Amino acid sequence: MATRSTPPAAGAPSYLVPFITVTVLFGFFGFLTNLNSNLMPQVKSIFHLNYGAAMAVTVAWFFAYLVFSVPSARLIDAIGYKHTMVISLFVMTAGALLFVPAARMVSFPLFMAAIFVLAAGVTALQTSANPYVSILGPEHSAPARLTLSQAFNSLGAALAPLVVVHFILANPDKTASPASTAKTVQGPYIVIAGVLLLLGMAILFMNLPAVVAARSSNDAKTGGAEMRRSIWSYRHTVLGMVGIFFYVGIEIALAAIAIDYFRSQGITSGDTIAFLALLYYLLIGAGRFVGTVLMKWIQAHILLAFLGFCGIALLLISMFSHGATAAWTLVLCGAANSIMYPTIFALGIAELGPRTSEGSGIVTMGNFGGAVIPFLLGALADKVGIQYAFTVPILCYLFVSYYGLSGCKPNRSAKAA
Repeated sequence: MATRSTPPAAGAPSYLVPFITVTVLFGFFGFLTNLNSNLMPQVKSIFHLNYGAAMAVTVAWFFAYLVFSVPSARLIDAIGYKHTMVISLFVMTAGALLFVPAARMVSFPLFMAAIFVLAAGVTALQTSANPYVSILGPEHSAPARLTLSQAFNSLGAALAPLVVVHFILANPDKTASPASTAKTVQGPYIVIAGVLLLLGMAILFMNLPAVVAARSSNDAKTGGAEMRRSIWSYRHTVLGMVGIFFYVGIEIALAAIAIDYFRSQGITSGDTIAFLALLYYLLIGAGRFVGTVLMKWIQAHILLAFLGFCGIALLLISMFSHGATAAWTLVLCGAANSIMYPTIFALGIAELGPRTSEGSGIVTMGNFGGAVIPFLLGALADKVGIQYAFTVPILCYLFVSYYGLSGCKPNRSAKAA
């Protein structure tokens, strides 16, 4: 599959409009991903679950990445980036509509099915949107370009806690029946389905530039050896998948447990909790804007490693403090997380040439960490408490730093498979 956009001919439109269009999509799937994570307290309440069981919400969502990432890459090869985006938006619409019967029937399996279908669409959207943004320009600036788009992903994610607190968790009556509580989910997801359907139709009739397949000159000399080489033999791509696995696990685990964590630290005001949850994602978004600028002077992989160590320091402080200090250090992890996803992704698909879509499918599989790490954090929190369970994301941050320092370097000397 293609790796680079064809340079626009004289008088041809620039790639600004396609870049803005796909960046809007980043905002939508950021919003939906975090909305799902913040549903955890509501599902926990409706079905009377403990932390570990309630994390099934994130397991159902991110399991879709494990199942659909590679098929999504193959779909891109078959029908192109644009049509893959359109299909993904229609699948997401169907998933959003499934929340209506799930809420009416107060069915846990149907809730999980709705989450899984919605996530399947998001998986295809991410598998196509991330590399598409990366190839709309020079490869050396791909991390900065993807970081800028991902900043809007974070802004979309920042809106999710507001929707959850003011529309889904708005009922303060603790004696309300599960059926009454579940109904609060219906309205927001009906609106979401309508927006996704309209967006899918708009993208369908929009003129997004195609990508021209291109092979490296080295590949031409070796008779296509790179195309015969297994995509799994690219060390930086496979380790990029692992890095995404750990990073997404960190981001989602901290977001999913944040509301209950703030309450455990004596913060009871709904507005304050909503503000802190919002600020976590605003810091991710702001950090991505700042990171885009910093990458003009600091190599992306160095900045990635530095922020990984910052995340470790913040969680260690949160583990051994209480009250406002514990809450704020968790929130500040948003700044540490800021450039991690887009930087790991861009580094993971670097120098893949015509294998970019395949590499994107492999790296996107790493999003499955959003199912595993929150579950491990929740299960450990049930046994030792939330603060000591932060050992899990600390270890994840450690791998992210390793990837920035060493794991992101392509193994150019590997032989074709």
